[in-house]
Amino acid sequence: MRIFEKVESRVRGYVRSFPVIFKSAKGSVMVDEMDREYIDFFAGAGTLNYGHNNEAISRAMIDYLKSDGVLHGLDMATIAKQRFMQKFCDTILGPRNLEYKIQFTGPTGTNAVETAIKLARMVKKRSNIVAFTNGYHGLTMGALAVTGNNFYRDEAYISRSNVSFLPYDGYLGPEFNTLDLFRKLLTDNSSGLDLPAAVILETIQAEGGVNIASSAWLRELAQLCHEFDILLIVDDIQVGNGRSGDFFSFEEAGIKPDIVTLSKAIGAGLPLALLLMRPDLDQWKPGEHTGTFRGNNLAFVASREALQYWDTNELSEAVKYKGAVMEKELAAIVARYPELNAAVRGRGMIWGLELPERGLASQVSETCFENGLVIELAGADDQVVKFLPALTIDEETLLKGIGIVDRAIAAILAAKREKLTAEYVL
Repeated sequence: MRIFEKVESRVRGYVRSFPVIFKSAKGSVMVDEMDREYIDFFAGAGTLNYGHNNEAISRAMIDYLKSDGVLHGLDMATIAKQRFMQKFCDTILGPRNLEYKIQFTGPTGTNAVETAIKLARMVKKRSNIVAFTNGYHGLTMGALAVTGNNFYRDEAYISRSNVSFLPYDGYLGPEFNTLDLFRKLLTDNSSGLDLPAAVILETIQAEGGVNIASSAWLRELAQLCHEFDILLIVDDIQVGNGRSGDFFSFEEAGIKPDIVTLSKAIGAGLPLALLLMRPDLDQWKPGEHTGTFRGNNLAFVASREALQYWDTNELSEAVKYKGAVMEKELAAIVARYPELNAAVRGRGMIWGLELPERGLASQVSETCFENGLVIELAGADDQVVKFLPALTIDEETLLKGIGIVDRAIAAILAAKREKLTAEYVL
């Protein structure tokens, strides 16, 4: 690991949590240079929904490379781009009765968020954007301004202007409808809230701690935005692409956002980000918002292959089934260790196990890694163990990974009891 410590910037993060050198990966298993295997419950922060080195996706990319297919084409028309867009329209948009224009924004999710915010302000001729507590939308300047976590925000280098934060669903407790506050602020001319150009949110806050907005709350928010001529932007970068059980996380609520951002798993492991917008919002002048890598043709090939998983309901049903398995197993862990005051929440195949005791979730993640499981944390204080396996993981591996978490918690609690006993004897 010396070369990483010597040469790579201190900003490196995940290598600190998982301090080994990985050499290969297949499906939901990663292998380090010592040939030790690790079950992957991280899946590239939700990028690898179809697993590592998915055979069909890899074969499609290899065939494309062998054919000397165009790799870099800016926003020029290519066969790969044509086939991706046709597949996306036929398989995803058409069956869901969604009419969106597609804009390719650049390689990562934060590029899509920046574009969404810029477009909303341009179209509505208003600058204010409403974001929500615990939201995470990326770390470039505009996306960071609508991200809530103080770990990433500092007055010295972030522009916080023209963004208003409001409480997310459940933030003030289950008995308080936070949209009542939003409506009050919008209707009170002395509230200080400038009429927003747009509202941006995740329907499931992944990095924020796996917080779930109810369908009723989302429908009310969509109605409120319509009533006050505010654009609704859904950031579906981490919890879209099938993670919730439906391809889009907002489908269950029955809403149709004005703008949707997609990245991570849409590229099937390769960099790809795109914006979906109502056709009337597509008011760009040609070349007005560009980027050198806004057309990753190899990602188009990979994505088109991955989208075949959505030709039927089979994957969707599998995600919902395995999600129910995860919920049952995690609820059993909560019941087994009542002293933790733990809580479990999630949907589809994103679940969070909240451990309120400071530092405990970090201990669990570290112990899991020592025992062959890659699993990361979420929440403002890293208090949530976040379960994010590939959607294609088999049930046996899924249960084996959850078992590692269970045993890690048991081992940590046993060590604490032994320490307390020793201190008492002394």
